[in-house]
Amino acid sequence: MYKRVLLKLSGESLGGPQGKGLDTDSLRAYAEEIASAAKAGLQVAIVNGGGNIFRGLQGTGKGFDRVDGDKMGMLATVINSLALSMFIKEQGVDAQVFTATPMEPVAKYYMRDDAVRVLENGGVALISGGTGNPFFTTDSGAALRALEIGADALLKGTRVDGVYTADPEKDPTATRYDTLTFDEAISRHLKVMDQTAFALCSEGDMPIIVFDMNCKGNLTRLLRGEKVGTLVRK
Repeated sequence: MYKRVLLKLSGESLGGPQGKGLDTDSLRAYAEEIASAAKAGLQVAIVNGGGNIFRGLQGTGKGFDRVDGDKMGMLATVINSLALSMFIKEQGVDAQVFTATPMEPVAKYYMRDDAVRVLENGGVALISGGTGNPFFTTDSGAALRALEIGADALLKGTRVDGVYTADPEKDPTATRYDTLTFDEAISRHLKVMDQTAFALCSEGDMPIIVFDMNCKGNLTRLLRGEKVGTLVRK
């Protein structure tokens, strides 16, 4: 169903059950799923969040300057990408980390053509550092990179199996949407992604699929064309 996708993972997901730091079991489980998809011929790019280490916006309430706090958050995404890349390589698949701002020799500076070349050669491109600018979330960064690399879809891996009317972990009466339009997601203030990310994907006609990445095999099933999660589109 898809040839090339961008997978967005939250930093908290890499932090395991506690959502903090780096959980090796979670990293290995995600790496196995991603490597399996790559071996099957799918081109996978990844954008990680950094909330398991530091989230710039939350830091402003604790005395951190917003601009410098966002820079710290961008660095957190680099750490996450380096960690995940090691576990992907462990599965026998090449994984290259790119950064939105120059950071050699830690990782390669992101250039679209270089990232696409990695994908076309069967590797995984982990694009870190957000957009390289403060005041933009990693969701917005994921939408931007998905459009740049010509992805067929933006996949958002979460801890729940789609988009709900409310947070299903807090509201047992919440119901899941099978499909949504971008206008509906924005007007209903559904917080699965931020408004900027929705707007970018809507303007670029980039479908978003929100699914449970923690359910083993979900990524493979989705990529085979099975109905998994919630589809958000025009």
